[in-house]
Amino acid sequence: MEKGKGMAITPRWLKSMYDRGKNISALMREQKGLSHNTEEIIEVSYDLHTGSYIYDMADERVSKYQEIYTAEISKKILSLCDPQSILEAGVGEATTLSGVLKNLKKDVKSFGFDLSWSRSAYAKHWLQTQGINNVTLCTGTLFHIPFADNSIDVVYTSHSIESNGGNEEPILKELFRVARKFLVLIEPCYEIADEEQRRRMDFHGYCKNLKGIAVSLGYDIWEHRPMPFNANPLNPAAMTIIKKKAGVSPSSYYLACPKFKTPLEEMGNILFSPEALVAYPIVGGIPCLRMENGIFASKYQEVVSGNYDLGSARKSTGA
Repeated sequence: MEKGKGMAITPRWLKSMYDRGKNISALMREQKGLSHNTEEIIEVSYDLHTGSYIYDMADERVSKYQEIYTAEISKKILSLCDPQSILEAGVGEATTLSGVLKNLKKDVKSFGFDLSWSRSAYAKHWLQTQGINNVTLCTGTLFHIPFADNSIDVVYTSHSIESNGGNEEPILKELFRVARKFLVLIEPCYEIADEEQRRRMDFHGYCKNLKGIAVSLGYDIWEHRPMPFNANPLNPAAMTIIKKKAGVSPSSYYLACPKFKTPLEEMGNILFSPEALVAYPIVGGIPCLRMENGIFASKYQEVVSGNYDLGSARKSTGA
């Protein structure tokens, strides 16, 4: 039985709808009376899809397409620079990142983050099956990327901004902040789409005008061109390359507090932000670095070290 508009919906019900082949993003938008996707809608929809991308790789046509697609990305990256570090923002199940890394130097520092913990965990497993064990994965959001300023030589997306129509500008600012040399965007391009393709993009709440927004932000557009091939002919994509100003000094650290962008300290099975006084858990080997994942714990360092200052505590409370 379908739930009426405005009625409370539960994850278990959404899972049952997914199992019945329903479009979860569209269903949640309808239930909430929205015309665009929220971060919650994107997370739930993609988390419920976890495993489907890896499953599809068993199809020879899909795996062959991914081989060609990732070779194209790698070729472009290598034409831009010799990256010492690379990040896929919105890594999904790492079926793209794995292909890209196979065409790069084995010692490149590699990172990926995703909104969904389940997809990040599957990405870790998939990379291991591909013999790739040197990638740092974590959860994170495109609005508060858990990496330091200018920390990654090349940051790229592969249909990661896609579902975030209406939020293009804040996402571009965050991606640009993290990149040190180049930002490479492979995303749906509304501007080159025909009428049928645009109707589909509008229905799904896809992003628009990334190049135009980047220009309005004063970014240096190095290249902008349609992708030569697309997995879905109804979803034409373009590659937009943004170059950072030369001579930007690299950050001395990579992972960062998603709120303050400051260093994190590994303490036990958490990453602690001394600036935010927040503990971020590591679940199944995946650091959970969305701001809502954090636990405010001003005394965590004292507790872990066993250095309790009870006198200070009494003084501060007036006891």
